Amino acid sequence: MATQDTCCSIAPYFEVHEGRLPDFHRLCERFVELTRNEPGCLYYGFCFDGNAAHCREGYRDAAAALAHLENVGATLGEALKIAKLVRLEIHGPESELATLRGPLASLSPAFFALEHGFRR
Repeated sequence: MATQDTCCSIAPYFEVHEGRLPDFHRLCERFVELTRNEPGCLYYGFCFDGNAAHCREGYRDAAAALAHLENVGATLGEALKIAKLVRLEIHGPESELATLRGPLASLSPAFFALEHGFRR
């Protein structure tokens, strides 16, 4: 049975340039503040392993994910000056991924289509 879940998650992985981790942490605080009041954001936060950073983020649907990317676009541009985006994954049902494929193509993400599962 197919899931009715429309949730989309974005999973970017960054390698922060040597000596720039404090600057990246400051940008993370800004990302969180920018995202905090987005109505379609389900969860959002940054995880670290040394100079590797991962943003764990989920959105109600593709439209909410795109609204988020528009909201944080300038800050993401700043982050990419001090960190390299080493991997980008987009997860969700194919019906939502179809909406994201075109707008995110320039970032060369890996798209993972949800096929089995549930959401509470």
